[in-house]
Amino acid sequence: MELSVAFLGTGGTVPSALRSTASILLTRGGHRIMVDCGEGTQRQLRLSTGLVQVDEIYLTHLHLDHCLGLPGLLKTYDLNERVEPLTVYGPAGMANFYETITGITGRIRYPVEVIELGEEDAVTGEGFAVEAFPVEHRTRALGYALVEEGRPGRLDPEEAARLGVTSGPDLGALQKGETVQGASGPVSPAQVLGEARPGRRVVVTGDTAPCQATLMAAADADLLVHDSSFTSEDVGRARETAHSTATDAAEIARDANARMLALVHISARYHVREVLEEARSVFRDTVAPRDFDLIEIPFRERGEPQLVDRGAVRGQGDSAS
Repeated sequence: MELSVAFLGTGGTVPSALRSTASILLTRGGHRIMVDCGEGTQRQLRLSTGLVQVDEIYLTHLHLDHCLGLPGLLKTYDLNERVEPLTVYGPAGMANFYETITGITGRIRYPVEVIELGEEDAVTGEGFAVEAFPVEHRTRALGYALVEEGRPGRLDPEEAARLGVTSGPDLGALQKGETVQGASGPVSPAQVLGEARPGRRVVVTGDTAPCQATLMAAADADLLVHDSSFTSEDVGRARETAHSTATDAAEIARDANARMLALVHISARYHVREVLEEARSVFRDTVAPRDFDLIEIPFRERGEPQLVDRGAVRGQGDSAS
């Protein structure tokens, strides 16, 4: 099943010519999840994926560079005659924020449900869950981990045939964890399946200082999308504002044994290559996606996460890798 992360806004608090404010779109099969919805997010959608209808929106916190695009997106969906319900999740205070913006959006004709999440809450989907975890910022803030269910091990068809199991339905039942009848008696999945395979894990921090909760959430993650607002020369400023440096993010990725680190929330005061080089000196598998870039995340047995540079979409040819 396809799993990808599209970067709609990778910049800091103030949008620049190259980087919009915070928003990413996770696509798993036909299910679309938006994390953060900064100013201009619906325009970023139109320029990249098209104005797709997301199934859920998760806000990491209620600073405007992470949520100011929500009223416009909700209203545009309404004007486009959306009928499918939409759930918006966020930390404590989300309900009051939504009540405030209804004065801007006016009546929304499709169902919108607003749910405040606690620090260890999880939202379950078909074959996956989105798990909240606490991060350290200047306001109530959450990170989110999309965690897939594990998969059974690979079927050994030769061993199954030796045990007298050859029919398609029986082989399928074994892969679902069911015992079937073989030539000489019951055949269990353990007899014909290899080791169970873990599902994929994508972790998004939002704005945060480096913290233990992120390290735990990112353990063995396929992709960690981490705040990288500063370089190490401005570490004092990072600590004052509860943000992270590129080195902070890289150390978390290294210690968590993540497969890939994506740096976001990069301030316009820095050249992206400067930030990237700092992080790569600690954690080699680091990328700094620009707006509209995509990271594709295959199952582990099929290869490593890959950054897809979509410079043609943003009208640039520079690489973000």
